[in-house]
Amino acid sequence: MTNWRWWMCGLLFVATTVNYLDRQVLSLTAKEFIYPDFHWTDEDYGNITAYFSVFYAFCMLFAGKFVDWMGTKKGYLWAIGIWSGAACLHAACAIGTQYIHGIESLEAMRMLEDGSDMAIAVASTGVWMFLVCRALLALGEAGNFPAAIKVTAEYFPKKDRAYATSIFNSGASVGALAAPLIIPPLAKACGWELSFVIIGALGFIWMGFYVKWYEKPEHSNKVNTEELAYINQDNERENSTEVATEATEEKQVSIWRSFTFKQTWAFITGKFFTDGVWWFFLFWAPGYFQDIYGYKASSGTGMMLIMALYLIVTVVSIYACKLPTYYVDERGMEPYEGRMKSMFLYALMPLLCLLAQPLGGYSAWLPAIIIGFVGAGHQSWSANLFSTIGDMFPKSAIATITGVGGMAGGIGSFIINKYSGKLFTYAEGEGSAFQFMGFEGKEAGYMIVFCICAVAYIIAWCIMKRLVPTYKKIEL
Repeated sequence: MTNWRWWMCGLLFVATTVNYLDRQVLSLTAKEFIYPDFHWTDEDYGNITAYFSVFYAFCMLFAGKFVDWMGTKKGYLWAIGIWSGAACLHAACAIGTQYIHGIESLEAMRMLEDGSDMAIAVASTGVWMFLVCRALLALGEAGNFPAAIKVTAEYFPKKDRAYATSIFNSGASVGALAAPLIIPPLAKACGWELSFVIIGALGFIWMGFYVKWYEKPEHSNKVNTEELAYINQDNERENSTEVATEATEEKQVSIWRSFTFKQTWAFITGKFFTDGVWWFFLFWAPGYFQDIYGYKASSGTGMMLIMALYLIVTVVSIYACKLPTYYVDERGMEPYEGRMKSMFLYALMPLLCLLAQPLGGYSAWLPAIIIGFVGAGHQSWSANLFSTIGDMFPKSAIATITGVGGMAGGIGSFIINKYSGKLFTYAEGEGSAFQFMGFEGKEAGYMIVFCICAVAYIIAWCIMKRLVPTYKKIEL
């Protein structure tokens, strides 16, 4: 049996890694490089990350349908081409702001007095410039997961999909792991603008490999008869004839009809409550270590903290995602039952958030390690949550449902990022007058958000289990 499916999984892994590298450029350059240039506050940055989530949510609603309509190959190429171009475009924000306000150089813009009318105007213009770029980035990135999940459903049987998803989804962790080692030194040496351009260009390289390698398994000359039979084993298990299967696959589900299924609402719930947790740590962890512990993202310790965090996420999540396969192969459970049991265990891991801030008083490494395990719990949860779509929906609807759930996740991310920025700016201004659970000022603000992150997954799992207590396949 050939193993071309794992090569395809590797290609998805690289795309997701590039995806998260592009997202991380802003968070790793914001505090140290971009804040001073544009005279931003945490609220300004929070608005950018929050509205990126809104743009992403809106685009996700239609991205899945676009991928189902365009096809996996063309849809994925359009997605990564748009987001790579948008990533590079961020580099023009400073030049555009200087031109609008008639400022001669970036240095002159940086030297403006904080709080002056011109500094406030520059901050506002900069926010809008970045929002345009983030909107385009969201438009392209919205297609990544619907396309990747669809490829996974094409190339893997149900029992292997969570593990395959965990591997390509670990690209998010690897991207976040590599980012602090690459981006801050690059920004320090060449300027933050060039870091956007170089990282953004990686996506165009990936497109060449995808054009050459991707075909559906039944049309790929890299997949032999034995591997194709392994991929399609679920069809035999469900006693489906080839003709009936093909007819079912051709049926499409509209976005609006997808909302009539409880299975869709279970997926929406899982995404809405939990995606914001991951995005919060993705966007705010570098600032957290700088604000609370004084370690800039470009410092040796700052880079090592972020790297250790995402190294834990990557390794732990990949091994944790083998749990559903164990339940199916060794315990004889059907895939959905094994998946939900595993997801309950993953939902317990974010409770560690409650210890991050208290233990941070001893060392910054303790919250880094704890957040790493929380992130691993999220990635394991996310891989299995995505796989529930393939369990219950036909392949022709997978990208559409993924997009609908992604929209819900984007809305949840908007809420947590928008109000975290407001909270941190307010808490910093109030200082010792703002207290929560024994912490003051911005530390108290972070503790509030950590408490929300801790319980989000348990709430989501309970609602999902209530909506879809047992496996039920959708027939279109």
